Amino acid sequence: MSMGLHMEGLAAGYGPTVVLEGINLLVPAGGSLAILGRNGVGKTTLLATLMGFTTVHGGRIRLGDCEIGPLAPYRRNRIGFGYVPQEREIFGSLTVAENLLIARRQRGWPLERVYQLFPELAARRANAGNKLSGGEQQMLAIGRALVGGPKVLLLDEPMEGLAPVVVDALYDALRAIRDEGGLTMLLVEQKAELAMQLAERTIVLDRGRIVHDGPSTALLADAEAQARLLGVNAGRTLELPT
Repeated sequence: MSMGLHMEGLAAGYGPTVVLEGINLLVPAGGSLAILGRNGVGKTTLLATLMGFTTVHGGRIRLGDCEIGPLAPYRRNRIGFGYVPQEREIFGSLTVAENLLIARRQRGWPLERVYQLFPELAARRANAGNKLSGGEQQMLAIGRALVGGPKVLLLDEPMEGLAPVVVDALYDALRAIRDEGGLTMLLVEQKAELAMQLAERTIVLDRGRIVHDGPSTALLADAEAQARLLGVNAGRTLELPT
């Protein structure tokens, strides 16, 4: 059975307000997808909808043969969705090791594997979450998702507000996770160029609809399309507003 992620005619938002409309998208198992667009077009809402945090007004969401529309967020997590929100939401009063232990499932990454991916966490495993730097907290949030054994990893602005050296380290870690194989990755990221380099495929949202869907390499090579779809100038480092 394929564990691809399939959205069909999806419409969702907050209460009566519809943010996403007519989302038709198939992400194959093991695929990687960058979700780009200007501010306020529904990128974060799409990830939140996949986790069950919004009001669905129509359409279907399936993971493999499992219809997930009726499932509560905790049940979506149990069947294979790992979510790294923009706010990170680690437990500040717990140590690094405790944050990982409470999220661990038998099918998930072993703690030592997470520490190999993020040596900074290994060095600070006894430190409380609220004593970590922003970059370390982001590593911990990603590690916490991995120990839960996700089939689909949802990442919302993982490199936001981080120093360039930390961004480089996180990029390398995400590339390693992607290359591991078997894990489907959906990435919302304001550093659009990095997102397209990480993901094999890119969609662009505008007013809650998909207005572009294609190989990331093609969009990276097309400055005119970048300017039209993302509102950036050719020759500039691609960065989108949050």
